[in-house]
Amino acid sequence: MTSEASIDSDPFADTNVTDNQHDFPDDATLVVGRNASLTLGTDSLIILDEGFTRRETINCCGLLSSQTKTTRAIPLFNVLWADLSDFDISIRYAHPTSKTVVRVACVQYLIEKPDRSHVSRWIARLLDRAYGESRRNKRIKVLVNPFGGKGSAQKWYTRDIEPIFTAARCEVDVERTKFQGHAVEIAEKLDVDAYDVVASCSGDGLPHEVFNGLGMKSDAKRALSKVAVVQLPCGSGNAMSWNLNGTDSTSIAALCVVKGVRTPVDLISITQGDRRSLSFLSQSVGIVAESDLGTDHIRWMGSARFTYGFLVRLLRKTIYPCDIAVKVEIPTKAQIKEHYRAQSTRRASHEGRRVELDLDTSRRSYTGDGLPKLQYGCINDPLPADWTLVPYDKLGNFYSGNMAYMAADANFFPAALPNDGCLDLVTMDGDISRRAAIQVLLAVEKGTFFDMPHVHYRKISGYRIIPKGQKDGYISIDGERVPFKPFQAEVHKGLGTVLSRNGYLYEAKGVSETGYGSTV
Repeated sequence: MTSEASIDSDPFADTNVTDNQHDFPDDATLVVGRNASLTLGTDSLIILDEGFTRRETINCCGLLSSQTKTTRAIPLFNVLWADLSDFDISIRYAHPTSKTVVRVACVQYLIEKPDRSHVSRWIARLLDRAYGESRRNKRIKVLVNPFGGKGSAQKWYTRDIEPIFTAARCEVDVERTKFQGHAVEIAEKLDVDAYDVVASCSGDGLPHEVFNGLGMKSDAKRALSKVAVVQLPCGSGNAMSWNLNGTDSTSIAALCVVKGVRTPVDLISITQGDRRSLSFLSQSVGIVAESDLGTDHIRWMGSARFTYGFLVRLLRKTIYPCDIAVKVEIPTKAQIKEHYRAQSTRRASHEGRRVELDLDTSRRSYTGDGLPKLQYGCINDPLPADWTLVPYDKLGNFYSGNMAYMAADANFFPAALPNDGCLDLVTMDGDISRRAAIQVLLAVEKGTFFDMPHVHYRKISGYRIIPKGQKDGYISIDGERVPFKPFQAEVHKGLGTVLSRNGYLYEAKGVSETGYGSTV
């Protein structure tokens, strides 16, 4: 999968395109005028125009550039729309102005009247190729958190996102959230037949609210399956966009939403006290939760506050005693690696993925209209018969993830898959040596975290955790603080829907790729 480190190779540049193109079928090429043609290449729209050389600007010495070319390529991924007017063909696309920004651009060519029927067919082929499995003209409910991005979310939407949605002929309905929890109310009342997507201009908090709002509907199962929940990254935490789009750029994420493929995603029921909620990203107790939620007073440090908080607690050898019971599905790193390899090679259409999920026997509880019945009960019920409560008196970190990236450079869960019915659980002791603790922290950015001997990694379908020895502390659910009380989690395979670049994997280096794959 790609990340923003390699985004200059896809979708913004076609390194295989040269002035000498391969031969293409005659109907793939549209001749426009005397000196230009448009050709549907393998993964690019190739424009051959002799006028390009005449329009080249002169260099600082007053000479024509020696790099002038008559051929340009627009990746099909970047093509937003094409239409035919009375006199010309117009093609709008997302043009990269840097590695992290795209802006809407347009090419236009005059068309002879006798060619209109042929041009219409060629445009239809272009759009088929440009969108593939992705739905065109998406109906998008946009939620803007006016406090996101230090108050810049509205500005970023207007400048970076709205022009791309407009050029792609999306139907957009924008609403600003007014208070914490407002997105829950909006999603609960949403007419799911009127929209394909709910897009949050925010951090990870608003998507969390949207999933929970849809989960409160009387037809929750249908709502969560029908409406895709996505993030347009405008917050301090943009993990959802990193996982699904491989970027935290607002304009590139907007392009990814336009071209996104519907993807089933696991959701997790969290029961605490008498309350049941849904989680889509992660749950943490211990050093990760405290490093995030316990450093609000130094938010001026930006993302560095997390690293600072993490280091301070590592060096103190802070422990977080708990009793934990886990339903383990895949116990060893070797088996997890093989599971990831097998799942990551099984690409199917969205319809095929939904059929597979409907046939999955692990989803027998998905009956009725509301949320699935809890197979393992709730936190107030007796412990399931095949679970054992184990004391972890020296726990340093309990971190359970449903997606790979927790931040831009934090691929904590490289074996995570969108809909394998499992959470990835990482646990670490809190009394490891300071040297080993620092090595673990550095391994996250290096991409060797999975291999570390101090990192215990399992795939699970449920757990119960009971903090002890502390009156108060930090528990994080999708980056939001919840009461410091016992809670239980249960995975619901493929219950939710998101839009992703490819439809079956996250945009992160997985454990079957170079840099991962320990067999310990």
